[in-house]
Amino acid sequence: MLMIDAHLDLAMNALEWNRDLKMPVNSIREREQGMTDKLDRGKGVVSLPALRQGKIGLVVATQIARYVAPGSTLPGWHSPEQAWAQTQGQLAWYRAMVAAGEMKQITDTVTLEKHLQRWEDDALPDEQKPVGFILSLEGADSLVNLSYLEKAYGNGLRALGPAHYGPGRYAPGTGMQGALTPAGVELLREMDALRMILDVTHLTDDGFAQALALYKGPVWASHHNCRALVPHQRQLTDDQLHALIERGAVIGGVLDAWMLTPGWVRGQSDPRKENITLDKLIDHYDHICQIAGNSHHIAIGSDLDGMFGQEQSPWDLDTIADLPKLEQLLRKRGYEKEDVENIFYKNWLRFIRQAWQ
Repeated sequence: MLMIDAHLDLAMNALEWNRDLKMPVNSIREREQGMTDKLDRGKGVVSLPALRQGKIGLVVATQIARYVAPGSTLPGWHSPEQAWAQTQGQLAWYRAMVAAGEMKQITDTVTLEKHLQRWEDDALPDEQKPVGFILSLEGADSLVNLSYLEKAYGNGLRALGPAHYGPGRYAPGTGMQGALTPAGVELLREMDALRMILDVTHLTDDGFAQALALYKGPVWASHHNCRALVPHQRQLTDDQLHALIERGAVIGGVLDAWMLTPGWVRGQSDPRKENITLDKLIDHYDHICQIAGNSHHIAIGSDLDGMFGQEQSPWDLDTIADLPKLEQLLRKRGYEKEDVENIFYKNWLRFIRQAWQ
């Protein structure tokens, strides 16, 4: 069964983690043995072959580069121009993967439907099928000014989340409070004119409410779980879930362990000892389905290898190719085949097709 994952930081892993994602996951892990510069060295779970193995034929792939002001403790770039240059390096990597036949950029319904036809062709082995990607910008800091949004759109950018972690030039993000900046309000207007997809992930509560009130176009939450189950500002409240459902949004469930269970301590907690399994994600799915009354608003936005690896992923997931295990777990919880198809690909496809009408 085809799967869609609406949040993967592929280019960040390729450039900042220096991972050759054309290689199998085990080969990437072997090359990182003995490296200690990052917590997840030798523990990555994502590669292009693993995506194909799991039949994850379409992903939302990010560009990401944060601007940091003097005195900030967050990693990032010292000017918006540097951040922009970093995102352009990431774009160059995606284009190199397209040239190599490893990936295929999806920008409209024509390229989408052609890509789906290729993945539905049983005569073609999965390992010969390119991984389709829709380009998304996580955090808008790298847009030097609003004229850069149109440049990015011309390069195929179709979704944008104004915030990430900490202060932002367009919107404060996770760990902060407050509404969009004046530039952020203008950014939403420009995005609306281009009919881009607004990603509310990482917005503050004030920013979330303001964005939904201002934005008229399509809205999704690419990688989010539920605050009722794991109390933290990064999660969605029930009121926010109601608001998203009313807008026809889809919420992508995240597999970062700290968003699956309360009390997780990065660098200390252990997935096996805490019994963090894929089944934990279904707890969050169930919560959203109870609010919605159906399975039309949940899907996958795994965020795997989003600055973490096996040390902060469900212990029953070796690589991203294990995502199809969710089917058996969902059926065990009483989900029907149609529900599984909704979660695996139909909800994202319906949303994208409507957004691109």
